[in-house]
Amino acid sequence: MTEVLSQDEIDQLLSAINAGETTIDDVTKTTTQKKIRIYDFKRPSKFSKDQQRAIRMIYDAFARLSQTTLSALLRAPVQFHVASVDELTFEEFTRSIPSPTTMAIINMDPLKGSAIFEIDPSITFAIIDRIFGGKGKTLTKITRELTDIEQAVMENIIVKLLTNLREAWANYVDLRPRLGTIEVNPQFATIIAPTQMTTLVTLETKIGENEGMSNFCIPALTLDPIIAKLTPTYWFSSFRKGKGSEYSNYLKKKIEDIPLTLKAELASTMIRFGDILDLQNNDIIAFHNVKVTDDICIKVGRHVKFYGRPGIHDGKMSVQITKVVESPAIEDIITEEEDNG
Repeated sequence: MTEVLSQDEIDQLLSAINAGETTIDDVTKTTTQKKIRIYDFKRPSKFSKDQQRAIRMIYDAFARLSQTTLSALLRAPVQFHVASVDELTFEEFTRSIPSPTTMAIINMDPLKGSAIFEIDPSITFAIIDRIFGGKGKTLTKITRELTDIEQAVMENIIVKLLTNLREAWANYVDLRPRLGTIEVNPQFATIIAPTQMTTLVTLETKIGENEGMSNFCIPALTLDPIIAKLTPTYWFSSFRKGKGSEYSNYLKKKIEDIPLTLKAELASTMIRFGDILDLQNNDIIAFHNVKVTDDICIKVGRHVKFYGRPGIHDGKMSVQITKVVESPAIEDIITEEEDNG
């Protein structure tokens, strides 16, 4: 935006020129000076701050899911959280990790190319120790390569974690990650040219008393097809535009396997706690305003979802559903909560 001088400033400037205190060249140089932003062509920035924030959100979700998965598998407290999201060349990444280490080459189908999931040796051997019945403690820094059995164990662990990776990416792409090979030497894990830019997601990992880093290295070229989607607001805007049906179906499929308690309630009444304590054999509890011919309530959890008639089917107690209770619309629930609030 061009700065406009006031009349007083113009008069002062002319007076300074006439007095010899400044020159026309100095004025021209000052008014035409522009701010210079340094740009390194050897390290071109591929992702905006919003895109890096979206990638962080994805791997935050991956970390939460993987924390639960590993805690259940190892039966030990596991902590996972994203430490940083950075841009660097592939050569810088390979130089920053130890050798030997555990480097899983991950096919990122349907995206082109592969990514690398690198796990620090201290974390790798803590996992192996727990799987084999140990306490998960690595007393010394282990620098050897994995045996065939240990590599098979880590392959199984990584495959389970890739399920979490697919779920974490579900809002942006239907990712189908597959484990390719496991390398221990960074020199043999060349997936792109050394000068190509990558996104490095660093996860601080703690298993018991062992701490280390896990890294996801994703080439920028791999993320190019979905670069426009990588914004924190993309997922929410897709629902507003009616494009969230795929994810809705995914959520529906997930919740279909959730176990729920179904309870048929014959009748209910109010009774004092003191009377309950005095109950004896052959005592009778009266249920008022309930007839034998009335339908009974069938509850899912604490909510009445059906009405039915009790009976016997194939020699077993059963309930025949006579009416389905329609669930209230979400707008009615919100209105009711606002009225009560």
